Amino acid sequence: MSRSEDVRRDGLEGPAPEERERPIGRRNSQGIRVDPEVEAEPDPRRTIISAYVEDEPGVLARVSGLFHRRQFNIESLTVGPTQNDGYSRITLVVEEPDPGIDQIKKQLNKVLPVIHVRELDDDPVACELVILKVDGDEPDKVQAVTEMYRGETLDAGPRTITVQITGDESTIDDAIDAYAQFGIREIARTGQAALARGEEETAVVDEVHT
Repeated sequence: MSRSEDVRRDGLEGPAPEERERPIGRRNSQGIRVDPEVEAEPDPRRTIISAYVEDEPGVLARVSGLFHRRQFNIESLTVGPTQNDGYSRITLVVEEPDPGIDQIKKQLNKVLPVIHVRELDDDPVACELVILKVDGDEPDKVQAVTEMYRGETLDAGPRTITVQITGDESTIDDAIDAYAQFGIREIARTGQAALARGEEETAVVDEVHT
């Protein structure tokens, strides 16, 4: 085949545009084409992160503001005092891909009042509390459900009954489903508080209190 036969009608050599192999993927902010399989976002997973912090004014606002700016998917956040005066524990339930979870831990460690951050194992000791206000048309049945979940009646009137249940997340979910038959008027749910199992320390803080 002569050279002239290799030349397209537009005078250029090589295959026509419609015959060329198309690249896959998109370009990132630096203009580099990214393989979609490499760029694929990992699946999110649910985990509990515990942060041991000093009781300084505004620490909770700083932590929650961090999550808002980064748009992390925080399912619940609880905070309360610890066995050491002047220190609190923040417990977060998050659902993010692994890179997001790593970023949460790194960003938390940058908040000055935070002493220690760790992700708890898959099976920590975790518990939460829920308060439910339900219609009081069937008080005996409401009481039966409360006893089944080892709960407590906090308030009972002619029209409403308010109970509290404590337990792990699945217990709370099941209890809410059971009370739904009576008509739930309001729910207040704390979110999980959690510690590591056995003798394992949830936060390494010995050097802080020596």
